[in-house]
Amino acid sequence: MRVLVTGAAGSIGSVLCNGLVDRGYEVVGLDLVAEPEGFPGDWFTIDCADSDAVDAVFSRARLDAVVHLAGTPGESSLPEAMASHVVTTAALLDAMVAHAVNRIVYAGSNHAVGQTPREPMVRVDTRPRPDSFYGVAKVAAEALLSLYVDRYGIDAVCTRIGSFLPQPETRRQLSTWLSHDDAVRMFDACLSAPDPGFTVVYGISANTRAWWDLGPGSVLGYHPQDDAERFAAPIEETPATEDDAVDASRVGGPYVTDRFYRPALTSGRVGT
Repeated sequence: MRVLVTGAAGSIGSVLCNGLVDRGYEVVGLDLVAEPEGFPGDWFTIDCADSDAVDAVFSRARLDAVVHLAGTPGESSLPEAMASHVVTTAALLDAMVAHAVNRIVYAGSNHAVGQTPREPMVRVDTRPRPDSFYGVAKVAAEALLSLYVDRYGIDAVCTRIGSFLPQPETRRQLSTWLSHDDAVRMFDACLSAPDPGFTVVYGISANTRAWWDLGPGSVLGYHPQDDAERFAAPIEETPATEDDAVDASRVGGPYVTDRFYRPALTSGRVGT
């Protein structure tokens, strides 16, 4: 399978491209930055929000599927968030329809349901409760993907990613951690599952303390193998703080705090 990975130079993209190649995929990279040294496939340096440039990539690259990782990874103004996460998705979807590419896997976010109170298990059918303009844009991108599934019969899998890190660093991340290896397993499953239609999955590892439902991912063939619990001891040895209490109250952790409250049209990035 020949897969376009947008945001291929980013933290997830750089790990995923190598991991997919190891699993037998052909990878085509797309990013705003120049091709990294040693990239294992073709590369396009374009703005993913430029629909003409995206269409030209599809004309040249002979693609079978798309993994859409590109986008600003933190809070910004509402127009910036919508451009970064929704307009880019629209450009890709239009090119997919035009060039008969039928599978997209989208890097969504837990912040699409970030205002949801932390419960024993948060399901994928929990209503959208974004905690930020970033989260609003992720919800809107999921809705746009759903529209294109219904209109054109493509397959779209939205991965609401937790904390993608080499290892967890906070108490919250003992629940929300997604390991590098499990990220590759998840995207592989989302790319190869037969006929997923429109599906939402939570992107976390098999964490003992997880409070997000991994069932929908399991249906697609995602079976995570890592567990944040092996990193718990040194984290638990540090004194608990007010931040830990906030992190434990709602899915979005710090994104629900007033540090992220701002007018919708104010520019500038907040948070990570």
